[in-house]
Amino acid sequence: MPHDTPLIATIVAGLGLAFVFGALANRFRIPPLVGYLIAGVLVGPNTPGFVADAGLANELAEIGVILLMFGVGLHFSLKDLLSVRAIAVPGAIVQIGFATALGAGLSWMLGWTMGAGLVFGLALSVASTVVLLRALQERRLIETERGRIAVGWLIVEDLAMVLALVLLPALAGVLGGQEQAAVHSNGLLSLPASYGIWGVVGITLAKVAAFVVVMLVVGRRVIPWILHYVAHTGSRELFRLAVLAIALGVAFGAAKLFGVSLALGAFFAGMIMSESELSHRAAEESLPLRDAFSVLFFVSVGMLFDPFSLISNGWPILATLVIIVIGKSLAAFVIVLAFGYPIATALMISASLAQIGEFSFILAELGVGLNLLPEQGRDLILAGAILSIVLNPLMFMALDRMKPWLDKRAARTAPPAEAKPVGPATEPGQVASVAAAVVAKEDGPPPKTTLSNHAILIGYGRVGSLVGAALKDAALPFLVVEDADKTLARLKADDIETVAGNAANAEVFAAANPEGASRLILAIPNAFEAGQIVLRARTANPNINVVARAHSDAEVEHLKGLGADTVIMGEREIARGIVEEVLGRAAEPSTA
Repeated sequence: MPHDTPLIATIVAGLGLAFVFGALANRFRIPPLVGYLIAGVLVGPNTPGFVADAGLANELAEIGVILLMFGVGLHFSLKDLLSVRAIAVPGAIVQIGFATALGAGLSWMLGWTMGAGLVFGLALSVASTVVLLRALQERRLIETERGRIAVGWLIVEDLAMVLALVLLPALAGVLGGQEQAAVHSNGLLSLPASYGIWGVVGITLAKVAAFVVVMLVVGRRVIPWILHYVAHTGSRELFRLAVLAIALGVAFGAAKLFGVSLALGAFFAGMIMSESELSHRAAEESLPLRDAFSVLFFVSVGMLFDPFSLISNGWPILATLVIIVIGKSLAAFVIVLAFGYPIATALMISASLAQIGEFSFILAELGVGLNLLPEQGRDLILAGAILSIVLNPLMFMALDRMKPWLDKRAARTAPPAEAKPVGPATEPGQVASVAAAVVAKEDGPPPKTTLSNHAILIGYGRVGSLVGAALKDAALPFLVVEDADKTLARLKADDIETVAGNAANAEVFAAANPEGASRLILAIPNAFEAGQIVLRARTANPNINVVARAHSDAEVEHLKGLGADTVIMGEREIARGIVEEVLGRAAEPSTA
């Protein structure tokens, strides 16, 4: 393999092996990310054969973190962030303190210094951005209350780690490490050591606040304006480029100018962009790169792992894993319950936080560089991260198995909801479900609609909204299955019954009563997801009439093969309209 192309070699080897082992893992019903981690171990320096460039792999993985947090920001408004501050802020702080104390206790048993215990405990207290968000996205929980709490909790942890990264060099001499007398920041606005500890804290908080103000005041005007300007050029290529440039540019600028993390900067960029009507298109354009680079993140983590350390550091690794998976999760579970949330929410938050990742690696490297943390501590953190990331999907699988019991428990304890009539979308005498009208802390399955002989409209975007308007004008009974908060609010205001969530989720689709429906209309552009919904509909009601949309002949065949009665391809309908217009006008002179 050529030695003068390390970037290409790293990408090819990383993605190629990740695909092979990810596919094998999926074949054996194991989460694909386990395969990605194995691929990283194989191209890492601790196994024979080809060794990828670890530095380049880490930078590529950082791009994945940026794009992933940017995508989350696109679905997470400032209102959502403020709505969970009451639990996310105190919860994250208490959980960080508890996990840090457990880590410090283990370090004391290993004979390390107080400074090593502090760094080690902090590294074990912060969850991985990529792992947490992938888990939430796979289960379509980002826009639920549980998802908002988890993401808000994650943001508070990120802010705390940014502060820790700035303060550790200033405190290194006091904690028994190598004192850093020059500067305490990697940004352009560096902090001289002469400011003292409290000066560094104050300036760091001021910089974070300045970044937030700039994004809310300037970014809120500039970013949507750029998107709309580029959209009006009609170039999809330029629009995609604008989305990526904004995501990466804001993240990089935030890190260099304000000293905040790349992930936090990207999150705010996405959150500001979410206020634009083009946010859904921006999310679609950035999705392929988000997926590719998030895979490289797992590969880069695997490269850091030495499988032989499982033998040389057996019980310390086990103790570290217990702190991450059990100790930290138990703290989060108790905190969430203490705030009055149900057991299902507490378990989901606990499972989400039961792993560590990128910030842990950064803290470990900084601790070793400051002579605060021994190299054994870094090895324990890496091993704990790998093992906790592998175990994390299994925890969610265990939660999925517990779901029927949790649902029954929630049904026994939930107060009865009154049915509320809605507008012309219902038949005379019928009432709609009140999923949107009842505000509860439990994000369980939505209640089943009472509609029958109705149409189920999946998606309410540009196509779905036109279909819905026509159904409403015709006074035909229908409901909409949608997962975007803003769209749901608009539908509620228009007195149209909704089921909140993604229709590919079995519980969400069941709430639309497909057994009693007469027609299923799939207005979503994702043919793969639409195919899953068609299969669910055919299983529930073999006689239901299914109408779907597609963008290619292959998608048409795919959906028809799964049971769709009618599949409308946009390009064909446009061509048919043009031909009818042209031939109609051509025939006019001869008939005159």
